[in-house]
Amino acid sequence: MKRVIDFFLALLLLLLALPLLLLVAILVKINLGSPVLFQQVRPGLHGKPFRMYKFRSMLDSKGKNGELLADEHRLTAFGRFLRKTSLDELPEILNILKGEMSFVGPRPLLMEYLPLYSKRQFRRHEVLPGITGWAQVNGRNALGWPERFEMDVWYVENQNLWLDLKILLRTFFTVFSATDISQDGHATMSKFTGNDK
Repeated sequence: MKRVIDFFLALLLLLLALPLLLLVAILVKINLGSPVLFQQVRPGLHGKPFRMYKFRSMLDSKGKNGELLADEHRLTAFGRFLRKTSLDELPEILNILKGEMSFVGPRPLLMEYLPLYSKRQFRRHEVLPGITGWAQVNGRNALGWPERFEMDVWYVENQNLWLDLKILLRTFFTVFSATDISQDGHATMSKFTGNDK
């Protein structure tokens, strides 16, 4: 039932938001250049890799040795606006249509994190990753990793359509209030390096 709702809601949203998608794509091209879409392989259901799509929100500025600079040096005012309003997430509608994501579920993180999870933390991959989730409406990027993972697992253990609806409604308030976009001292969020022993 959730997959059916996701598909038809994503299809409807794609049609309604098409003008907005085109406008954001043009603005990204003007402000940040090409490519307009940011693509990255992320772990999905059961940790299976998939290619996630987002609007680009950072420059490709590199250091003397050719390495990408830290987020705070690449994130522009326009990029911050995209993240603040969550407009950068709109292309993930395509991932929902493809069955790789859901509207609600634990956010897909980085492939390199998979071997760092505890057995309990890995349970976040028992459901499809989402555009928004329980952690996103309870602290977003301001949460520490242990709290965030615990909320992801809580969602897995308690998921139902009413909870999804509650999360979607709270997401609108979270986006409009523009709170908890970044972690203290970071442009976005600190890197997960594993659990303390």
